[in-house]
Amino acid sequence: MKLTKKSHACVRLEKDGRTLVLDPGAFSEQDAALGAEAILVTHEHLDHFDEERLRTALETDRAVEVWTLDSVARKISAAFPGRVHTVGHGDTFTAAGFDVQVHGELHAVIHPDIPRVTNVGYLVDGGRVFHPGDALTVPDRPVETLMLPVMAPWSKISEVIDYVREVKPQRAYDIHDAMLTDLARPIYDNQIGALGGAEHLRLAPGESTAL
Repeated sequence: MKLTKKSHACVRLEKDGRTLVLDPGAFSEQDAALGAEAILVTHEHLDHFDEERLRTALETDRAVEVWTLDSVARKISAAFPGRVHTVGHGDTFTAAGFDVQVHGELHAVIHPDIPRVTNVGYLVDGGRVFHPGDALTVPDRPVETLMLPVMAPWSKISEVIDYVREVKPQRAYDIHDAMLTDLARPIYDNQIGALGGAEHLRLAPGESTAL
């Protein structure tokens, strides 16, 4: 499996000539969703879900399908009947040849005065990759590669470290990092790497690795 990091929370997975893209939001490249056979969206916030990007991908290739939760599906499903699938915690499906299991229900708390939206994470190919969206969801099975939300308005570094410890992945790659400056990156790299208990890695946007 080939993993390509796109900007912020978007990642691209390729296997056997097929491509799956997760969370091509407004902080990601304009063409982040193009060329994908399947697209997964964790929740409705603009840095994870950009309606224009999804509509462009669906209009460009009529074979493209989207899996997401109800709040996102309702915004685009009418224009693309049969191609936008609503999923929730515990659901399983196959997308672009990848087996996917859905975990989680709610976005992490940003502030008690801000209502929580729904959020789901996607466990791909039996735990080879887990993308939690905007929540510190712990799947009920081992995870090889954790896509780690490293910087967000709803988290602090102690929570990120403890999340890595709880999931116990073989490795963790940073995502949700558009707000993390280059000046601060060494602090996060050193502390998560030293205290998380898993190999902590980082890819620049557009950079790929083999899993």
